[in-house]
Amino acid sequence: MGLVSSESSRVDPLPLPAIVFEILEQLEEDVIAVDITDATIFASEGIERLGILRENKVQSPQLLALIRVVRRKQSMQIGMIEMPRGPIGEGKHELTAKVLPLMDGNLVLALLSDESESQRIHEIRRDFVANISHELKTPIGALTLLSEAVLGAKDDPVEIVRFASRMQTEANRLTNLVQEIIDLSRIQDSDPLQDAREIIVSDLMKEAIDQCQIKAESRGVSISFNDEIVASVWGDKDQLTVALQNLIDNAINYSPENTKITLTSAIQGEIVEISVSDQGIGIPESDLERVFERFYRVDPARSRQTGGTGLGLSIVKHIAAKHGGDVRVWSTLKIGSTFTLMLPSHTSTSEEI
Repeated sequence: MGLVSSESSRVDPLPLPAIVFEILEQLEEDVIAVDITDATIFASEGIERLGILRENKVQSPQLLALIRVVRRKQSMQIGMIEMPRGPIGEGKHELTAKVLPLMDGNLVLALLSDESESQRIHEIRRDFVANISHELKTPIGALTLLSEAVLGAKDDPVEIVRFASRMQTEANRLTNLVQEIIDLSRIQDSDPLQDAREIIVSDLMKEAIDQCQIKAESRGVSISFNDEIVASVWGDKDQLTVALQNLIDNAINYSPENTKITLTSAIQGEIVEISVSDQGIGIPESDLERVFERFYRVDPARSRQTGGTGLGLSIVKHIAAKHGGDVRVWSTLKIGSTFTLMLPSHTSTSEEI
């Protein structure tokens, strides 16, 4: 958590001296102060970003319960509270709350920090390193064997070319794997909602398509999209571009030549849906629930052929959850697949803040 900015919200009249509010604004934790009616008299900018307030009232039943215990017992209480990152998906803010009484309980002050989130990230990183160690062995081992084969075939130019080509394929696969490991690590360590911006959905779609166009053309796959709706979302444009690019890239990898990939967008209530549909090989029903797992591959042989790392869809899942959204998949064998990225609309997010 950074320092609370001068944009913190106040409601007059102030029952505390101004110096107290100046002190609160310098605390590293996110801060909220409520009066005896549970109305908010002070809230740091971070409190608003967490979605804890609506119409000047605390929305978390867990935090309200802590506040009322503190008011009754006149002593500090510490507890854990969870706040959803958006109206859908599994993403949550996991917060440690320290709540204490002020002015004989007429006011209650709550300090919130993401210490539990740091612990969760540490556990994820530990498991992730174990998975990476296993995944890196395959391309590194292949490069070692191929280099030995090149040395053994030094008097046979045809064999040297063949082995060198395979070495290039494995090196590219290793490069892709390392880059996606870096991308996933950055996503896990960052919170895109802390410095979120409004993003026009049609601009997001165009940028992701542009980044995949050369690969699509090299595989004889066309990409089309509609921009009939006017919609925007709230978040980190770079991360959301990566998510949509990964969905398009995945569709290209599993599409035969001379087929089409279509991007569409729609608004369902307060959710913006961006769908990527292909005419590819499809996904067996038994694999649908696992496609978003790290390093999971429906078709390992095809992944090796296309350079797939098994991380692309996992990255999409993480980005969606971090933005308070979700991702779903529909697929039928030999017909194709549709992946839908679902994100809170900019309008609905603004209303919550």
